[in-house]
Amino acid sequence: MAGAAASFVRAQRAGRDLSPHTIAAYASDLQQFSTWASRGGIDSLGDLDRKVLRRYLGYLGQRGYARRTLARKVSVVRSMLRWAMHQGLVAVNVAEELAVPRLDKPLPRVLRADEASALCELPPDDDPAGIRDRAILELLYGSGLRVAELCGLDVTELDLEAGSVVVMGKGRKERKVPVGEPAQEALRRYLLGSRGSFLALAVHPPEPRALLLNARGGRLGTRSVRAIVTKYQAGGGRRPVSPHSLRHSYATHLLDGGADLRAVQELLGHESLATTQIYTHVSTERLRAVYDQSHPRA
Repeated sequence: MAGAAASFVRAQRAGRDLSPHTIAAYASDLQQFSTWASRGGIDSLGDLDRKVLRRYLGYLGQRGYARRTLARKVSVVRSMLRWAMHQGLVAVNVAEELAVPRLDKPLPRVLRADEASALCELPPDDDPAGIRDRAILELLYGSGLRVAELCGLDVTELDLEAGSVVVMGKGRKERKVPVGEPAQEALRRYLLGSRGSFLALAVHPPEPRALLLNARGGRLGTRSVRAIVTKYQAGGGRRPVSPHSLRHSYATHLLDGGADLRAVQELLGHESLATTQIYTHVSTERLRAVYDQSHPRA
């Protein structure tokens, strides 16, 4: 079982353009499945049937996993068995019709436009970290980047004269997104001053291509960006948000301002329009709240 799982992960790494994070999640989920199956005396894919998989689903449920995590773990097993069937290792994919819990789809949390603008202006402008952090917040909210896209940016992908940045999104798909004037100004200040300070303090060999740097001169990581957003948002009794909340706010405010749904889809780098449509629900909810608060017949 473990050998088949390892072969499947290698095949995904070689044959699909998946991120290291996704590959690591596949390997972890399948290791968990293989360990559980082995404890029950199931050592090969041919020993699996629907009853075994339903027991595994029950085991995961007892561990208290969220529905989304349950669905992901079952999906990985299903994908492995589909691969195994194509490889001739099993006759049928016994996981194909395995039912998984339906996912809840809560509306994304968004900031009001004034809240998002105020957050972007919180970093101090008199030290290198504050200047960098202002550029980070402006890009997250002003261009709607995913945090991994932000951290993956190189200096050469930014064109301040044209007011745009080339982003490598999910599935290694490239897109060009606008960079607004506040973000352009923040980035100019960062590139002309504090970025050089980070390179000068580098303990390890610096990364001259990386746009956003940490205090050691290396590429800034996603965990650090999340900590930066949390640090500035936590003060003053403000409600907690994540970098992705700024992306949600970006999309919602575009639609509130009359942007076309297809255009927002392209700006966000969504594969499917259905993914973008959730923001129309957010805008509708916001309009309803305004109606309830303002109309005498509400």
